[in-house]
Amino acid sequence: RKVSSPGAPPPIRYPNIYGIDIPTRTELVAYGRDEAEVAAHIGCEWVVYQDLDDLVDSVSSLASPERPLPRFDTSCFSGEYVTGEKIGDEYFERLHAKRNDGAKQAKNTDGGGGGSGGTPAKGKDVDTSLGES
Repeated sequence: RKVSSPGAPPPIRYPNIYGIDIPTRTELVAYGRDEAEVAAHIGCEWVVYQDLDDLVDSVSSLASPERPLPRFDTSCFSGEYVTGEKIGDEYFERLHAKRNDGAKQAKNTDGGGGGSGGTPAKGKDVDTSLGES
């Protein structure tokens, strides 16, 4: 029996830092992997994704001539952020240190709040800053 996995969007390889709580890059199945490696990792014969250029073209084509859409955020697919940050910059390193699964688990077991569902423990404040602790 063969298993395949078609994906509607391009592979999500990078975190979205603009409000969507996507895991850090190393926790994304497609980060650092090509399609064959993703398939092997999840136990499929093959995976197929939409091409990013095709996604951009299809979305842009829906914009009206009065309000063209020359550019929009595709950072979680491309790793190109509209604000100029790049994976590996200090900001991303701080973000990764605070948001990876190990850091979250350590914070929860050290009494730093948390618990299932990401809600703070009773009487605990949640640190949402990206600054140094």
